[in-house]
Amino acid sequence: MQKEECLMCEEEKIHENLVEKVRGAMPDECELLEVAELFKVFGDSTRSKIVSALFVSPLCVCDIAEVLQMTTSAVSHQLRILRQANLVKYKKTGKEIVYSLDDEHVYKIFEMAKAHLEE
Repeated sequence: MQKEECLMCEEEKIHENLVEKVRGAMPDECELLEVAELFKVFGDSTRSKIVSALFVSPLCVCDIAEVLQMTTSAVSHQLRILRQANLVKYKKTGKEIVYSLDDEHVYKIFEMAKAHLEE
């Protein structure tokens, strides 16, 4: 396999108007860090599997563990991370806790990622 060459301009010329336009439109550092953290949460295959399962239907921890063939303890740990990132929510009814995706944005992020990979 050949190494892919790095494509660069043959002449170094800064386009000041474009640079200033882009700088002005960039989110602040804090917002960019939050976006990066969100993608880190999606970067774990177990958490992606949980989101995928919840995409189909709200489930309790036991059901998620059965679907993924994992322990309830391992699933609970991953759900805690997903809750902290506001990707899943839960509803307690008596002794049962049912998890679901937090909102429509989570559905859209997941669908867009799948669509991108299918291109």
